[in-house]
Amino acid sequence: MRYSELATLVAQEFGQGYAASLLRSHVLVALDNRTADAALADGIPPRQVWAALCDDFDVPEQRRFGRDRPKRR
Repeated sequence: MRYSELATLVAQEFGQGYAASLLRSHVLVALDNRTADAALADGIPPRQVWAALCDDFDVPEQRRFGRDRPKRR
């Protein structure tokens, strides 16, 4: 997973307006009390950061890979 994919998943799940704030301010105990931004800066892989966010906010398993997109005609 790349950072851009993490950013997309966070925005889809929590909303575009809240996503940046969440990454910047929410402390993740599973990542040694770092924010998501700090964890990424310290070299923690985006997939691990996303998993920690999902666990903290009880994101259902079916949405951990993003929301389903409507099928194109």
